[in-house]
Amino acid sequence: MKIVKAELFGIHLPLKSPFIISYATFDSMPSVILKLETDTGLIGWGEAVPDEHVTGENFYSCIEVLRHILLPAVLGEHPFQIEHLHHKMNQAITANPAAKAAIDIACYDVMGKAAGLPVYDLIGGKSHTELTYPKVLSIEEPEVMAEKAQAAIQNGFHSLKLKVGLDTQMDVKRIQAVREAVGFDIPIRVDVNQGWHTYTAAIQALKQLEPLQLAWVEQPIRMGDIDGLAQIKQHCTIPLMADESIQNGEQLMEMIKKEAVDKINIKLMKSGGIFPAIHIAKAAEYAGIDCQIGSMVESSIGSAAGYHTAISRKNITSTELTGPLLFSKDIGDLSYEVPFVHLNTKPGLGLVIDESILEELTVSRAMIK
Repeated sequence: MKIVKAELFGIHLPLKSPFIISYATFDSMPSVILKLETDTGLIGWGEAVPDEHVTGENFYSCIEVLRHILLPAVLGEHPFQIEHLHHKMNQAITANPAAKAAIDIACYDVMGKAAGLPVYDLIGGKSHTELTYPKVLSIEEPEVMAEKAQAAIQNGFHSLKLKVGLDTQMDVKRIQAVREAVGFDIPIRVDVNQGWHTYTAAIQALKQLEPLQLAWVEQPIRMGDIDGLAQIKQHCTIPLMADESIQNGEQLMEMIKKEAVDKINIKLMKSGGIFPAIHIAKAAEYAGIDCQIGSMVESSIGSAAGYHTAISRKNITSTELTGPLLFSKDIGDLSYEVPFVHLNTKPGLGLVIDESILEELTVSRAMIK
């Protein structure tokens, strides 16, 4: 078996409402969909959702890197030889993890279809009986976030994730308002997306938040400042999660040495796909660090790949892949039922791709063979 053809679809996934985080507001989500074909006729679907603030990639660069560098490097290769494929991609170009993730995910989809197994059975089997996800609230006024938090709990969610990071004191008020609205029985995780910038500002905010019994606070300071994360962990009792600062194994090793975090947020778009994500999770397990699988707000393709990864690893104890719930149109059929996501037993990613919707959302395309 070998890879003989690839088709790229640059699409804009329409959001039901704007998604607001500390460094950007999104009205739609740009995504690059990969349709990979083998000489046996099997089709594998992959996805890249680049973020220039995190991985240095954008929508257009991702398409061009895939089209002119990465896909030519893997054409003619066997999709099962996943380590070899990653080696070839890394030789062809450094970084660009979201683009590499698209190929990685598509190859796993092909592998599962060839073997007649879901992807999770190729990478360790089910280590969890169920997968859950929180209600994610983007940044708004404190009273609005409190009202939406109450509504989420009434609608069946068991946990909340609050996006903050525009202003430390207003962020404290936002989090306090939500905690007051839902009580202390509901787990609340807070994602700052680097918005508090320095460890001094972060410590000041976190000291005010300690009485609120937060599940954890994610990436409060700018990416790359691992020493700053270590300072925060030393001075605060709230569990600390790294996100933008953890993209590869080398960064994880530095965090372990400096005892900088309690948890890490692995995203396939940061790590380069399922294969490297599993390696990061395994290394974290040896260090006693819990993991989460998160997303860059992906369609059913990227989200399903993340959930297959999460269910296969015991130390991946939380997931946040809610992109399909935020879109008014999606190209796949990943099944959500608040607060659970359901992976089926179909081969590969287990998805049916609606190519008519894919065509409707496409703004750029390319064929590579």
